[in-house]
Amino acid sequence: MKSTLTRTVVATALITAASGAFAHEDYSESGATHWLEHVQASSSQPSERQLSRYGYASSTTPVRGVIVDKDTPHINVVRLETVAIRVADKTVNWTFDTLGTASFPLSKIIPGVEGVTVYVTESPMYRGG
Repeated sequence: MKSTLTRTVVATALITAASGAFAHEDYSESGATHWLEHVQASSSQPSERQLSRYGYASSTTPVRGVIVDKDTPHINVVRLETVAIRVADKTVNWTFDTLGTASFPLSKIIPGVEGVTVYVTESPMYRGG
């Protein structure tokens, strides 16, 4: 009796799981149509952070600080690092979320700071190896 009940419960569970899997099939090449349907159905737009090529101003505690003055030719940062950048009497905490961007002018994120290049290295946590 116990064995029959166990088999019935297992069979019911398998049938239920299988029917759920079949209800959401995609027969297009590489599942492309299925993926596109989900993307088109998404009602949210990308956030400002997701669209930002150079990262974003952050309220998190910076890992370190950098002082930029007239003699600063460049600064070195690590991708996803938050740095306090001080220019004259103003400081901004910036998170360098810059996937695919190896260098850029600091003036792209801090207007008026000309001639300073930001060099972004990949975080050791995300290097393949």
